Amino acid sequence: MGATVVQLTESKKQIQHTHRVFEEQKKAFRANPMPSLTERKENLKRLKRALLSNQDRLTDAIDRDFSCRSKDESLIAEVMPSIQGINYTLKNLGDWMKPSKRHVSVLFQPASNKVHYQPKGVVGVIVPWNYPLYLAVGPLVASLAAGNRTMIKMSEYTPHTSALFKEIIESMFPEEMVSVITGEADVAADFSQRPFDHLLFTGSTSVGKLVMRAAAENLTPVTLELGGKSPAIVSPDVPMEDAAQRIAFGKAFNAGQTCVAPDYVLCPADRVQAFVDEFRARFAEMYPSLRDNDDYTAIINERQYDRLQGYLEDARAKGAELVEINPANEDMKEGTRKIPLTLVLKTTPDMKVMQDEIFGPILPVISYSGLDEAIHYINERPRPLALYFFGYDKTQQQHVVDNTHSGGMCINDALMHVAQDDLPFGGIGDSGMGHYHGREGFLTFSHHRAIFTKQKFNSGKYVYAPHGTAAHRMVYKFFIR
Repeated sequence: MGATVVQLTESKKQIQHTHRVFEEQKKAFRANPMPSLTERKENLKRLKRALLSNQDRLTDAIDRDFSCRSKDESLIAEVMPSIQGINYTLKNLGDWMKPSKRHVSVLFQPASNKVHYQPKGVVGVIVPWNYPLYLAVGPLVASLAAGNRTMIKMSEYTPHTSALFKEIIESMFPEEMVSVITGEADVAADFSQRPFDHLLFTGSTSVGKLVMRAAAENLTPVTLELGGKSPAIVSPDVPMEDAAQRIAFGKAFNAGQTCVAPDYVLCPADRVQAFVDEFRARFAEMYPSLRDNDDYTAIINERQYDRLQGYLEDARAKGAELVEINPANEDMKEGTRKIPLTLVLKTTPDMKVMQDEIFGPILPVISYSGLDEAIHYINERPRPLALYFFGYDKTQQQHVVDNTHSGGMCINDALMHVAQDDLPFGGIGDSGMGHYHGREGFLTFSHHRAIFTKQKFNSGKYVYAPHGTAAHRMVYKFFIR
């Protein structure tokens, strides 16, 4: 009872703090609604310096939150893309900020059309637990580049990282420019109800619906980066070692706790055993042991661990064949939240692993008899955040591209499309809406203001009333045809 009262009191303080900072940021934005290129670049450089000088502390904090998170995974997937994203933005921001010239019809000449890119105002960012640094920094970079003020709600499931990131940001930015909010789910719910000028949420589809519903009350535009069941298609003729190695990397990275991790594999029926054998061999090369191997990340908390174990038990009870890949045959049950990567064969639609996004080291393998059957299987289901095709036949590649939908896609790789600075990242349908990264991030957090300009000569007067004149008839003759 006492702990509950303390939590409620702390949540109330956090909510009050959120409201106060929001008003301060709105006021500060009104005082400086169009920051210069120099100001924006300085903010980005300040953020870069903070990340570089604190990278060891950040990777250590993430490791503590997961109980075991590979430092190299944190450097590869959190620190490095954050720094590279800043560098790319610094290099290109001047061009992005320039007004875009647009065509003017002869009907309206002499005049000019331009699109000016204005900051939207105060941007809200809700960060998930799986990549707590990158999924905070990426939107922040885009928001600062567009000239906005930014409030970031960190996940309650990564308390060490959240506290450290808050400390770092507060040491580098005044809170009316960037503010980090911590707290439990009730704080996040209130955060989503603030009348932001734009709100970006990364997380599950179910929570994304709640965020969108809250934002709708304020007519706040949203970018939703959700998830879903991202398929990996193994073609009939790709060298199996190549496909298995790259899928193993994509699934084992962060122990599958990645929104774009391969969620299931579609494999030709006569190649399933070859895939299992090669996958086992390639995984063992990367992770010869698991229990005390710092390269193999643990599941974030007991709740997620129990959920994943429940998926395995459900699949086993319903007749699936589970292929546990545990190269050193270690006991993984006690004292660790690590789960061996497990292939699930002979699946049925009623299994939880075939209904829910897995978000962990479990990989169903489904057989198909022809490429069009695999495509049909994907298209019958909600559109995924990512789709992976493994095969070197360019005709097959194009066939899959033309006949499927997904937020993004890799051909002969996994995960890597997310790290491309000049590609938009975003979902479609159940996997989200909107894009960011690179130029698309700048555009997402900018208002595209259309400006039509005329000077002294006014050609428009020829269509003024009174109507029915010769000038009107001439205009109709040339422009209504």
